[in-house]
Amino acid sequence: MNLLDQIMVRAKANPQRIVLPEGTEIRTLKAADEILKEKAAELILIGDEKEITNLASENGLKNIVNAMIINPESNEKMETYANLLYEIRKNKGMTLEEAHKLAKDPLYLGCLMIKNGDADGELAGARNTTGNVLRPAFQIVKTMPGISVVSGALLMFTPTMQYGENGLLIFADCAVNPNPTAEELAQIAVSTAHTARAIGGFEPRIAMLSFSTKGSAKHELVDKVVEATKIAQQMAPDLLIDGELQADAALVPSVGQSKAPGSKIAGHANVLVFPDLQAGNIGYKMVERFSGAQAVGPILQGMAAPINDLSRGCSVDDIVKMITITANQAMKN
Repeated sequence: MNLLDQIMVRAKANPQRIVLPEGTEIRTLKAADEILKEKAAELILIGDEKEITNLASENGLKNIVNAMIINPESNEKMETYANLLYEIRKNKGMTLEEAHKLAKDPLYLGCLMIKNGDADGELAGARNTTGNVLRPAFQIVKTMPGISVVSGALLMFTPTMQYGENGLLIFADCAVNPNPTAEELAQIAVSTAHTARAIGGFEPRIAMLSFSTKGSAKHELVDKVVEATKIAQQMAPDLLIDGELQADAALVPSVGQSKAPGSKIAGHANVLVFPDLQAGNIGYKMVERFSGAQAVGPILQGMAAPINDLSRGCSVDDIVKMITITANQAMKN
């Protein structure tokens, strides 16, 4: 059984309440139908009930009847959510009238449901930009204690078993932060460790990547990675973290032994933390295209509750996978 199958099995064993703010988006509805058929989550669809029902009927989606449907215009808990949003944002100048208006926005409503304990996680982005998905998440759900930066991790399923965790590696940050500081890079490493445990089901061995290995080059970019490694080790002394390491030293045992003798990570890393978004984004796409690796994600990490963002070009299968991943994150939370 591969990891994606395991993620589905875990989701079915402990169904979480996942809210889908884009309840009238057809790919989302098709994915929801599949999830409900598998009983892999308890789904909450935000949207007009009549429109959702008609779309389900037109497309032969028989399991949508098992979802909870929340119409933001006639939601019986609207006062509760509006008051909650007002209390959270009044010090930022939000009025109660503004809170009532925003509480009808599906993306705000989804986050308010999580904050109020009525949902465990959220998935959106099939028809909304990343900025629109994340704005209410930052304002309402906020980040985990000790973490101020949200980042994006990718599950990289390589076609050979020789690297990472039987061919699986986690890459971060490949989606959010263009040029993280040393402190932010350290937080990304710790957040990715949580993802490795919650989603990958394995103990992370984290390599902080650079174009230098253990002082082989001198540059301020190297210094940032060295400093980030020290901060991450102080933040989470229980984690196996090492750097700075070049990619081959992180992944290939013989190279790791030669370039970083005595390192517990070199040659055996299963989590790769890239020094900036350029390196991470370019790196994962090259691995995906050149090796035929399957990239799943990005998985947003660092939030106090799981809120994931889809690509607007996502497929139904992508949404199904991300719902089960969001559910697995919720279990760990």
